[in-house]
Amino acid sequence: IQVRPIVASINAPARQISSFLDQLLTPIYNYVTKDITFINSIDLIRKLKDYTEKDYLTSITLFVTFDVADLYTIIPRDGDIAALGRFCQKYSANGKIGNLKIDTIIKLASVVLDTNTFAYKNKYYRQIKGGAMSSPFTMILANTYILEWEQKLIQHQNRHHEIYGRYIDDVFMTTNLTKEELLQQLNETMKTDPNIKITITINQALEHLDASIENNNGQLETTIYHKSAWEPHILPYESDHSRHIHANIIYTMLVRAACLCSTVEDFDMERLSAEMILLVNGYPPKFIQKHMKNFFIQHDAMNVWTELDGETYEQLHTTLLYKPIRRENKSKVQTNGHLIQNRRNYKHKDQIYLHYTFENGPLLNFKKEYRRMWEKFYVYPS
Repeated sequence: IQVRPIVASINAPARQISSFLDQLLTPIYNYVTKDITFINSIDLIRKLKDYTEKDYLTSITLFVTFDVADLYTIIPRDGDIAALGRFCQKYSANGKIGNLKIDTIIKLASVVLDTNTFAYKNKYYRQIKGGAMSSPFTMILANTYILEWEQKLIQHQNRHHEIYGRYIDDVFMTTNLTKEELLQQLNETMKTDPNIKITITINQALEHLDASIENNNGQLETTIYHKSAWEPHILPYESDHSRHIHANIIYTMLVRAACLCSTVEDFDMERLSAEMILLVNGYPPKFIQKHMKNFFIQHDAMNVWTELDGETYEQLHTTLLYKPIRRENKSKVQTNGHLIQNRRNYKHKDQIYLHYTFENGPLLNFKKEYRRMWEKFYVYPS
């Protein structure tokens, strides 16, 4: 049986320091790596579509994925700290990040790592590889280490106009090398650091994140990938939420399908699947039809729903695919030298959402009846 340590850091002595370092360094890392980081599957499909439109996708193009095993717990403490120091030195201004000297940041990072301790059977233990799984600082620490390791791969991909992108510990690449040439390159990369172990998949059709991707004789085909363990559970219609929340679930399901499905036929299959999921979770057919219709009317694409029109669907697919997602709008990173500033954009400032269901029906008095029964049968007097 293989096991790995998972050390929690909630309420740990250095928790606040960990959060502070995360808030200080993560915006810089995100800005530096924005071109080699996948936010989600939609971001991946965008890059693949751009890659295809530039005629880099050929009939021999291979897709490559690999994941780094146990990313947070494999890296020795000294290697972590050294990589962090080089990262800070490279992206500092006058030897500082914000108002802190690099030496101060390294000392704070050492405090966080040195307090990753726990007790078991009257003995104290300290984690000496990686960081605590729940520590905010652990991700940026692992990311700066992996960033150094992957530099040669990134540079090779850039020289050959190929894609390289990482989502936490999952990497996706394109290549027009042979499978043997690529494996040789990846093996050479692995030799540079014995701590890093990767599992590689190479094919013209594979799954990455929640997207299924195929190179069909030089034509890119994509759709949604449903994992075998996935179950069709969403927010039930009977839940005590405002109806606009349930309506937004339908809208989000259709947007996701339109972004990830390259053909109108695959999109329609996902739409039908969404209908079944909604019905299973108690959504009334009239409610489903109303809000699906609103989606197609809003995007001027009714004939996609009624006629499976491929040309209109391509316009819908492209429009939604390149529309900025919420995460991109929420945190727009600006840099002035090395000063990083986060700005939040708030929509619908003139509206107030009351999170309560005001419709008629059995849920109207549910809270009152639930509390009455609780106090009558389960609560001791006084």
